[in-house]
Amino acid sequence: MSERSGNLAVLAAAVLQPGFVGTVPPAWVRRWLGDGLGAVVLFGRNVVDPEQVCALTAALRAERPDVIVAIDEEAGDVTRIESGRGSTRPGNLALGAVDDPALTEEVARDLAVELAAVGITLNYAPDVDVNSNPDNPVIGVRAFGAEPSLVARHTTAWVRGLQAGGVAACAKHFPGHGDTRVDSHHDLPRITADRARLHAVELAPFRAAVAAGVQAVMTGHLLVPALDPELPATLSGRILGGLLREEMGFDGVVVTDAVEMRAVAGRYGLAGAAVRALTAGADAICVGGEHADEEIARHLRDALVDAVVTGELPEERLAEAAKRVGQLAAWTVAARAARRTSAGAAPAAGGAGSAVGLAAARRAVKVTDSGSGNTVLPLVGVPHVVEFEPPHNIAIGAETPWGVAEPLTLLVAGTTGVRYAEATAPVDPTAGAAGRPLVLVVRDLHRHRWMREAVDQALATRPDAVVVELGVPALVTGTVHVATHSATRAAGRAAAEVLSGVVTPGW
Repeated sequence: MSERSGNLAVLAAAVLQPGFVGTVPPAWVRRWLGDGLGAVVLFGRNVVDPEQVCALTAALRAERPDVIVAIDEEAGDVTRIESGRGSTRPGNLALGAVDDPALTEEVARDLAVELAAVGITLNYAPDVDVNSNPDNPVIGVRAFGAEPSLVARHTTAWVRGLQAGGVAACAKHFPGHGDTRVDSHHDLPRITADRARLHAVELAPFRAAVAAGVQAVMTGHLLVPALDPELPATLSGRILGGLLREEMGFDGVVVTDAVEMRAVAGRYGLAGAAVRALTAGADAICVGGEHADEEIARHLRDALVDAVVTGELPEERLAEAAKRVGQLAAWTVAARAARRTSAGAAPAAGGAGSAVGLAAARRAVKVTDSGSGNTVLPLVGVPHVVEFEPPHNIAIGAETPWGVAEPLTLLVAGTTGVRYAEATAPVDPTAGAAGRPLVLVVRDLHRHRWMREAVDQALATRPDAVVVELGVPALVTGTVHVATHSATRAAGRAAAEVLSGVVTPGW
């Protein structure tokens, strides 16, 4: 390898943010950190408990002290640090429903303290999309809401809270994934809004994030013809350079959403998407949710080097991207140092849940009683819970638990529960609830016809049943409806407390 090729390889490694398999750093990651790798990203598969994550990140820093350790922790339905038990915080939609920016900032700072304590320095959050399309299959409760100014003020609070706690925030998915019916994990969403609408709605929270000093912005794999009729945002110089850099004045790190997602990889290939993203103005390439081995990392690094050699990717652009990643690394080092000298620094949380998260989840619960006004909550007797499970959202860890039956069982002995997917839903969902209070638990009821039909059938038989919505409460049905605005562990606990009338302190 020539000296130039070696230098280019170091620059190319610096802009990669790969994932890996295992709860300790594999040998190839250790070796790459010594050869210029600038960052890694952790997923639920890398997390057992705080002590293990501390050891993992310490091992990474033994190879490179300023390595950026990223995670995709939205503190809601999408959780990695609590993927095995469910988030003990409420998620964005719940915070938006409470609409107390001071609470949002407190929750984000509480999360930052936990992440910083285990050595994580960059969080791919908050999701600042405006969920203006209630049929959105991938955003939903991940957004603060459907109103731009509300999303903007909570974006500001979340960014400030997280970064005050010593962890870099990353606003996503630029220029806005809220108004779509397509999941970019599977195909390329098309945002048809005109420029005026984009500036008034989709871009408002990103302007707020930039004004709040957000350290990173994540691109969305979105085709937005009003901005670029040909290329998705991740690969568009008009959108990343012209809009985000020049018009909006963002000077931090632009990181791609995972390049293996079919919205871009299906059209351009992994390497093609990475090269085009860097050329367009991205600074860091996220990869490894699905492809998490050295072969893929080498493939991307070599493709970037080859693109520079052939003139497809200007060397100055690659060097600029690596420089920005280095500046973010320096910010994280300074933030870690400041945290270590701060009297408010806290140790790793161990197995405890977030107290402020539970308090926020409780505040987010909304009960709608459309009946005679007679109080039916708390329930009298031992309840039976029927949970309806929607198709899996790939953004949410398949291992992450959710529901109301389990936390309700802890508060009311003898509670029973059953869960049905579309293929297993019975003709009579109320079977097993005779003479007992019935609770029907749904997620995004408005988006699933089979679920609506099952709930309608149950309510026809048992009009006294309580409906608990753990998703976007766009459809309120039943005499008594309980909306939690998320399906996190904290939300399930808060719903169980409302149903039972039993509130116990802490976790």
